[in-house]
Amino acid sequence: MAGRTQGDTVGRLLDTYGRTYTDEAGIRLRDTPQPLYRLLVLSLLLSARISSGIAVSTARALADAGLRTPRAMTDATWQQRVDALGQGGYRRYDERTATQLGEGADLLLERYNGDLRRLRAEADGDPDELRRLLREVPGIGPVGADIFLREVQDIWPEAAPYLDGKARQGARKVGLPDDPKRLSRLAGDDPALFAAALVRVSLDRHAELATA
Repeated sequence: MAGRTQGDTVGRLLDTYGRTYTDEAGIRLRDTPQPLYRLLVLSLLLSARISSGIAVSTARALADAGLRTPRAMTDATWQQRVDALGQGGYRRYDERTATQLGEGADLLLERYNGDLRRLRAEADGDPDELRRLLREVPGIGPVGADIFLREVQDIWPEAAPYLDGKARQGARKVGLPDDPKRLSRLAGDDPALFAAALVRVSLDRHAELATA
């Protein structure tokens, strides 16, 4: 039986795993302050050692509690943040995360007037600087910055193609090249979706998409 081509593998990958975490969390991502902030919160939640399903559920719970902007987050009490995190099932890290969310909102309001587009402008088109500035936000470490940039790259094209170590791990798993330049040629017109699919397949122990 002839082996599948890379194009076949990419097609099956996107058919099976092609959904961004932003979409799963109910965030209609646009280059406006509120969805960008909600993505930043989601990135913080996803970066912990907890299931992605719980992180996504918690991002929805925070939004349902009205904590959709840095101002709303900082105006909420610490206990209100803990309660919203608990509603989403994020109980293992709820107290520390409630503190980080408050501190991060304070920083964004003070430095960027609550608007992550100002952080983008400060980076001046440099993806490495974008990543560095994101990591200054409490709770956003290397993993959180990678998640944010993977998901935002369709609307912040200076970050694209953003195929971090986790995405390249997924590429190796399904027999695609893990060299960033070669892999980026397969991303098509939606690099965020492609990157998300690679991450999802890397996490699925039962994936069977590899080329023969």
